[in-house]
Amino acid sequence: MGMMDEDESVATPRDVPTGDPVGTTDDGRPEQAPSLKQVDRQDAITELVLSSGSVKIKDIVSHFGVSRMTIHRDLDALEARGILRKSRGSVTSVSSSLFEASTDYRIRQSVAEKDAIARCALELVEPGQAIVLDDSTTGLHLARMLPQKAPLTVITNFGRVIKELKGRPSISLISTGGEYYQLCDAYKGAVALSALSQMSTDIYFMSTPAITNGACYHQNPELVLVKKAMLECASTRVLVADHTKFRRRALHAMCSVDSFDLAIVDSGTTSDEIGMLLRAGVEVRVAPVRSSPKKYDGEGAAV
Repeated sequence: MGMMDEDESVATPRDVPTGDPVGTTDDGRPEQAPSLKQVDRQDAITELVLSSGSVKIKDIVSHFGVSRMTIHRDLDALEARGILRKSRGSVTSVSSSLFEASTDYRIRQSVAEKDAIARCALELVEPGQAIVLDDSTTGLHLARMLPQKAPLTVITNFGRVIKELKGRPSISLISTGGEYYQLCDAYKGAVALSALSQMSTDIYFMSTPAITNGACYHQNPELVLVKKAMLECASTRVLVADHTKFRRRALHAMCSVDSFDLAIVDSGTTSDEIGMLLRAGVEVRVAPVRSSPKKYDGEGAAV
């Protein structure tokens, strides 16, 4: 049996919080029982890294006062979920112009803004319509509200929307089918494109990871094709985008903003960003964000 690394010493069972093993800190002292549960600590690590872009692992260890072994377990779990990436003693956030962030990450971002946009979008929906939702987490907020406007037909490629609406009274739910893309919990590929090509729908609510120079961009070229097919099958096209989307970049162009009849943004969107949409001939509605937002769970749902 090999020698145990200094970070691999453990406390006695009675000292170990349920479900969260304890090791030693980097200076050899037994780590204190964490004040955060494992899931809460992982959430806090995520927020720390996302706010900084990149953080050294030794600084995360110091910040949380737990062992390097414990932090590495947390980082491995977050990396497996597609939220963070470990590299050469540091950890960085995954979302970039080349790589789309995971649904678990996206669903936790700008929650109050997405909720405000969804409430505004719901006003456009009438009973009896066929509504298209893509793998947008803003669309997921809207999906939770759609039963208020039933009966409706909802067409989607997003697993979270299917989970949300399955079994709901007076909601006819249609999945595009296709190749399953786990990172985004969404369907893509030839089967999805074929299904959409045979549909004629009322409204498509589309979000996008990035809006740059009057165009919408996405990191994944196959999801670009799905979103284009959704645009083609809809009579009314609505862009739903919180203010952060105007400050990001992605690799693959989907469409110009003048492809939309209406854009719904939140009150954090600047006058220049709204002006860009107006100059493109797009009607703009600004959704006010609640000054005292509700509390939300890990799925972005109000609690």
